[in-house]
Amino acid sequence: MAITFRALTDHEPGIIVRLLSDAYAFDPRYQELHGASWQDSDDFFFAHPQIADACCFVTADGDEPIGVVMWDPRQLPESVEIGHNGIVATRKGSGYGRLQLLEALARIRSLGARRIVVTTDDGLVPAQRMYESAGFVRARVRRNDDPADFVDEHLDYVLDVAQR
Repeated sequence: MAITFRALTDHEPGIIVRLLSDAYAFDPRYQELHGASWQDSDDFFFAHPQIADACCFVTADGDEPIGVVMWDPRQLPESVEIGHNGIVATRKGSGYGRLQLLEALARIRSLGARRIVVTTDDGLVPAQRMYESAGFVRARVRRNDDPADFVDEHLDYVLDVAQR
């Protein structure tokens, strides 16, 4: 593993959409549900490069981009919310997602956040396990009543930085 964590702006626009589309390709409903949000994130970050490089990075194996993660620091110092986070399908199950998460956590901790929060869904069991293994605690389960959304429950996780 020659893993590096690179600035988003080292890449071309569209990288967020490309990486997340691949990461969630196992179920095309994720693209249908979140594709517009992925594009909004890509557009926002490439329009605001200083924010992009402070709140997002691309994980690479050699020269190959294999993942992306981003976070929202607007509630600092109380909390930071991890947003989109994914590893391409061919690299899942190899520990890359955990390495990416741990790098994101280190960067967020350096900002002085007291809590780090993330939301996943009931269908993403590997993501749930990864967050729990990194010290996150499930704080809330929210039933999803949106008929346009195939997800049954949203799971909110919290990492209390002050206690770690």
